[in-house]
Amino acid sequence: MRRVLSAILLCGLLIGLSGCASLSGSYEKPQVNVTSFNLAPNTQGMAPRFDIGIQIINPNRVSLPFRGMTYAVEIEGYRILSGATPDIPTVPAYGQADFVIQASPDLLGSARLLGDLLSRQRNSLAYNFSARLDAGRLIPMINIEEAGQLQLMP
Repeated sequence: MRRVLSAILLCGLLIGLSGCASLSGSYEKPQVNVTSFNLAPNTQGMAPRFDIGIQIINPNRVSLPFRGMTYAVEIEGYRILSGATPDIPTVPAYGQADFVIQASPDLLGSARLLGDLLSRQRNSLAYNFSARLDAGRLIPMINIEEAGQLQLMP
């Protein structure tokens, strides 16, 4: 009886480990796109809030049940927006999910950026969007970074 129980436990353990190994071996990082950027309609108080449309595309054969996300937007190296949310939908296998997050401005970073912009003329601004997604214990934290240039003059 003990041998049967030991064999069952060993098989269960091996199946579990092979499942984890197959997930990590064939796992691809999801793609995160910023799809919209608007002033939040119900902004109250001195600091405005912004609604940022996010799309996550899952290239994996398993769904990704996200637990949360932190994010930040920088322009010319100055953090101007940041936020965190636990409200991220599960992204189906080979699918996508669209949702809206809210971000609050960093008033000091924004003031520094404004001072920098007033001190010199620019044709473009460097931006950086970074996000950190938590998909649970079996999948490592997913770090996403998108950088580029915003053209000010055509």
